Amino acid sequence: MTRALTLGYSPCPNDTFIFHALVHGLVPTPGFTVHEQLEDVETLNRLALDGSLDLTKVSYHALGHLRDRYVLLRSGGALGRGCGPLVVATAPTTMAVLRGKRIAIPGTLTTANLLLQLFGEGFDHVVPMPFDRIMPALRAGEADAGVIIHESRFTYQAAGFHAVQDLGAWWEAETGLPIPLGGILARRDLGTETIRAVDLAIRASLEHARTHPDAARAYIRAHAQELDDAVTSAHINLYVNDFSLDLGNEGVHAVNTLLGRAQARGLIPECDLPLFSP
Repeated sequence: MTRALTLGYSPCPNDTFIFHALVHGLVPTPGFTVHEQLEDVETLNRLALDGSLDLTKVSYHALGHLRDRYVLLRSGGALGRGCGPLVVATAPTTMAVLRGKRIAIPGTLTTANLLLQLFGEGFDHVVPMPFDRIMPALRAGEADAGVIIHESRFTYQAAGFHAVQDLGAWWEAETGLPIPLGGILARRDLGTETIRAVDLAIRASLEHARTHPDAARAYIRAHAQELDDAVTSAHINLYVNDFSLDLGNEGVHAVNTLLGRAQARGLIPECDLPLFSP
């Protein structure tokens, strides 16, 4: 019997690059089919909280609130070095000056916000909005600074913004570990066999994309916020790496460290269930 599974991921180039082969039937999907749903990451986080998706990309912050219902897959996620969220502003400033000021974030459940809250004592006055609205909002004076992610990392300087703090660089200096940004989850009730088959299919999809890098180009461009080919390629090269194929021991350690620190600060609930499917 073939199971039809819902799969959520973002329209960002790293996700469309990874999942193109899977959703276009270019790799085996034994025992299941997928129906994709592309949404911004915070929408995916909220859909997962509602249990609406069988499989989904989420922020690692959101994972901290989902461990009772979902397991983490080893393939398909975004984790690495030099790829963390950036705090930017329209003029040079410091994180100390920003305490008590309005900081735009790409969603309360994003890893960007979690890293912001783990930095120092955290920041209370956050203004959630879609990630592509943050720089326009800063220009309009709707916030004093913003935490940017995705393509904005490559365009903020040309747009006239100033970097205040690289939260990824801070995390790496603080822990010596890569930055866990987003992972792929599967509902626990799908069962071990289906979860393993999905994990292997996602890995195969990424391997196909690496072997045939031009195959997904039209699909990526159809969904990307930024259509410049150089920016798109830089985005994929930054967020898709060997950790996307398999988290490995270092990746798992990074995820556990992030969740452990968040739990110790009371930012996510405690959970004693295993992170992965047996």
